[in-house]
Amino acid sequence: MPTTNDLKTGMTLNLDGQLWNVVEFQHVKPGKGGAFVRTKLKNVLSGKVVERTFNAGVRVEQANVDRREMQYLYREGDDFVFMDTETYDQPHIPAATVGDAANYLLEEQNAVVAFNEGTPLYVELPAAVELTVSQTDPGLQGDRSTGGTKPATLETGAQIQVPLFITTGEKIRVDTRTGQYLGRA
Repeated sequence: MPTTNDLKTGMTLNLDGQLWNVVEFQHVKPGKGGAFVRTKLKNVLSGKVVERTFNAGVRVEQANVDRREMQYLYREGDDFVFMDTETYDQPHIPAATVGDAANYLLEEQNAVVAFNEGTPLYVELPAAVELTVSQTDPGLQGDRSTGGTKPATLETGAQIQVPLFITTGEKIRVDTRTGQYLGRA
């Protein structure tokens, strides 16, 4: 079992029956008193971020998180059906677990799905994906003083802001973490 001295960013801990990701940590050794570790933890299921301080050398339980490369197949009711690219298993992942990733998920697209004891925790997409603009209004010349933006609907149904020169049917790159336009594909 690791101690607080072994913490690393991205490590998943099991604290008080809940799973927490280590966002950042800092070892502090004051001139007087014992050393301690100041951490910022993010709840895997709810996304809540808390700061917590541990004494140095305290044992913490590391959670067993299995991250698997999977391919998104289709949507069935409220569930998303993925296929494990190695074993060809097809788990059903609830929409609540997929979360905002559903806005940028296309059929036959690969994603990383994290499991803990058979329970899906989250779906992680690549940092950027290429999507087609399904609908956007034409940009008008002289409609801006500097680079303006307009709303566009993507093929997945998500709405983002794009520059005025983007037209319907163009392929663009979108940041999956922030939902921002990155450029033409």
